[in-house]
Amino acid sequence: MTSYNVFFTLAIISYLLTLSCALDNPYSSGYVKFSYDDKEQLGSKNWGNLTSAFEICGKGAQQSPINIQTNATSFNSSIESLKRDYIAANATLINNGHNIGLVYTSEAGSAVIDGKKYALKQLRWHFPSEHTIDGKSFAAEVHLLHESTDGKVAIVSILYNFGDADPFLYQIDAKLPQLSSESCSEQQEARISAGLIHSRSLKVTTSKYYRYVGSLTTPPCTENIIWNILSEVRTMSVDQGKKLAASYGGVPNARPIQSLNGRIVQVYNRVINAKKK
Repeated sequence: MTSYNVFFTLAIISYLLTLSCALDNPYSSGYVKFSYDDKEQLGSKNWGNLTSAFEICGKGAQQSPINIQTNATSFNSSIESLKRDYIAANATLINNGHNIGLVYTSEAGSAVIDGKKYALKQLRWHFPSEHTIDGKSFAAEVHLLHESTDGKVAIVSILYNFGDADPFLYQIDAKLPQLSSESCSEQQEARISAGLIHSRSLKVTTSKYYRYVGSLTTPPCTENIIWNILSEVRTMSVDQGKKLAASYGGVPNARPIQSLNGRIVQVYNRVINAKKK
């Protein structure tokens, strides 16, 4: 059994020990059900057929996630370093049955991409990583979703391997069992207050990142999303990952790799940029 299989087995066991009704929890009748298991009718290969609102999941030409082939990326000297400034803000933890999210309920800071300001709105965790680099998958991936005043979306993606604990996750660790319990008892999307969240540790200095235009990785798979995947891989402990995954069901929630369809992945490299100037 691989380390990832062991991890998910432990997460599922933890989940079952915590909840007795979670596996048949419908979450909410207001949501269109979907699954990551392609052996099921609701699986990712069939998302586009579940409802007209999800059509682009099957028909879109700019879908995410993708495999980043490093020797096929395009260096663009006009791309600038990611300018991010995050501050402490109140937030709400969300369990929608597919992943764990952290939604900020007050101003949490912003990122400046191509001179445009995008406000940090929420985080979503996926196990294992959705994006891969040269075919390599990682233990987890967190998406930092930002939105501009005109409704445009940019996502900063951080990849994780198992190792040392992630200080950021300590802030929500104690809330996760309650989040699972709320989802089970309410049979709908669970929301609990996470209190004041300090997000500066998410502002990792990066000397290299990859950028491309893609989509949301969950239905409705909205396109024209600016993706920025950091090359520096962070770590979380196995215990932290197990608790996060167990809170939504303890099963993999990574959408399969999508076709590039001729898209170009651009790369920012601070060292090369400095030499070009």
